[in-house]
Amino acid sequence: MKNQQLGASGAAGVPQSVETDASTRQRVASSILEHGPSTAAELAERLGLTPAAIRRHLDVLLAAGHVEASERRIYRNRGRGRPAKVFVLTDAGRSVFYTAYDDLAIEALEFLAASAGPEAVTLFAESRMADSEQRYHERIAHAAPDTTPAQALAGALSEDGYVASTLPSAIGEQLCQHHCPVAHVAARFPQICDVETAVFSRLLGVHVQRLATIAHGDGICTTHVPNVRRTTTDMTTSERP
Repeated sequence: MKNQQLGASGAAGVPQSVETDASTRQRVASSILEHGPSTAAELAERLGLTPAAIRRHLDVLLAAGHVEASERRIYRNRGRGRPAKVFVLTDAGRSVFYTAYDDLAIEALEFLAASAGPEAVTLFAESRMADSEQRYHERIAHAAPDTTPAQALAGALSEDGYVASTLPSAIGEQLCQHHCPVAHVAARFPQICDVETAVFSRLLGVHVQRLATIAHGDGICTTHVPNVRRTTTDMTTSERP
């Protein structure tokens, strides 16, 4: 992780209380990174702090441009469609958590593209997703009857660190990935997102549409899943690229 603190000026010789505040802000940001868009109340519960303390740290993070506020409609526990203010990390906030491995991966893919052509990067992305696609397929195939394929996929993605969830829409569902472990790399190589979208289409048996990506500067990777009944429930190796 980079030696940088969220919402801190980086001045030497700061008082201990300021260092403690910076450490707490780091915990707040880490919680948002891990769990996705979060309300102040959710952050307070996770971190064992008062909502007032959380809001104070969020104000600093907002001023520093490390988080931004948006509205999310809550369909459970808060009534039908009631909006709630949630906080998400910005690109600047996420950059604090990127490591040297991200830069190494980008350099390796740049070398691959230069030596073997851009199509080699696509082949790499497809190979990278092959095992995941099979695991996700098994998860969807054995999902509970009251679980939609998109919900089952969200659960599988969450196990891989994508902090995924689904939201209902008028014409289907939205698959939301609140974190992307490879966003920094995918910003340079969009083939990674393209291959992932194609995998989602095969897994769900419908043509999905990627509406937003963290790699392109959006707060959440959002994929529209149309409300079309799946025509196949099995996938053979020959159906995968």
